[in-house]
Amino acid sequence: MKKPTINEPISDFVTISGYLAVKELLRNKGRFFLISLVIALITLLVLFIAALGEGLGNGNREYISKLDADLVVFQAKSDKVIASSRLGNNRIAAIRRIDGVADAGGLFTSNAAVVFFNGNEPVKIALLGIEPGKPGEPKVLQGKQFRKNLADEVILDKNTALRTKLKIGDTAIIRTTQGEKDKFFEMVVVGITDGQQYGLQPSIFIPYQTWDNIRSKSAAEIGSGNPVANVVILKLTDPKAADEVTARLIAKVDNIEVATIDESIKALPGYTAQQSTLSTQGAFTLIIGILVIGGFFQIQVLQKVSQIGVLKAIGTSTPAVAVASIIQIVLVTIVGVFIGAFLTFLLSLSFPPTVPIVFNGGTSALAVVALIIIGPLGGLVSINYAARIEPLKALGLSS
Repeated sequence: MKKPTINEPISDFVTISGYLAVKELLRNKGRFFLISLVIALITLLVLFIAALGEGLGNGNREYISKLDADLVVFQAKSDKVIASSRLGNNRIAAIRRIDGVADAGGLFTSNAAVVFFNGNEPVKIALLGIEPGKPGEPKVLQGKQFRKNLADEVILDKNTALRTKLKIGDTAIIRTTQGEKDKFFEMVVVGITDGQQYGLQPSIFIPYQTWDNIRSKSAAEIGSGNPVANVVILKLTDPKAADEVTARLIAKVDNIEVATIDESIKALPGYTAQQSTLSTQGAFTLIIGILVIGGFFQIQVLQKVSQIGVLKAIGTSTPAVAVASIIQIVLVTIVGVFIGAFLTFLLSLSFPPTVPIVFNGGTSALAVVALIIIGPLGGLVSINYAARIEPLKALGLSS
């Protein structure tokens, strides 16, 4: 195959540019590989920040986001914070009677721990009481759903099953504090659902009447047999009529406020601030990448001003020089991003389930595309400088 030469017509400048770019890359492998490694580290950082944001956000919203429901009803003035809301049986009954509400289920929240008597560390969990067969009960992947409101049975989410090693038919020992004493309750695992974290904790689901018996209580609450839901989760007859149903709920049920699933997620404590902080960190990392790549290639151009001057003096077109620089930047960036992505994949295999890092395919792909784009962006200054070099001045033949 005949090598392109700098004397070929301008119409062949892309071929010439490719030849010049690759030739220089091969002659200066160490230098260009070094910047590829720097880009790889930037890629590693960006992908981990994206995965951390996804993992933390997922740990907060996972259960709420997977609800097969349309609206969530809170106590008024609770700022749509689940833990701050309380809805008694009378209001739940009134909510169920509203026209347009197909079904409604209470959600009862508390904290507990799964303990082991073999020396293993306890696993802190979110203890979620639900009404069997109502909105709020997760669909099991293994085992069976709850059969009644009062049973010594639990459904584990996938994260709890991974951390505790419990399986269908095993007995989970749940520790709560009632009054000033720790209490231990034996519950049979009847089902395992997919990831359903709540409040950055793995979750255990339990029939709400059993939940009220075993949940942590103050001394004054012991013996009270009237469980109070935090919120009510609604499934509507027509999801498109959510605004009309919301208006009817507020008009006919006292002291409530209504939110969509998305609004409920955004109201989770710290969720919005957390995601904004991590997004800002990711953006600053990309800006740093642009500056690093731009600085490296600017130095490269300054070091070869005379060579570019010679190329232009013997007939190489300005577009050919510019395209050669672009090809170099793109190739170096792609190599760096590939190395960084591969290192990220290897490191991700070593993380235990307790680390809140989730590599979402769409988010990771978007980050990789952004990283590939920052290469040419970072090199714009050097490309412009290379294109403007005057052959005679570069060779010192003109002032």
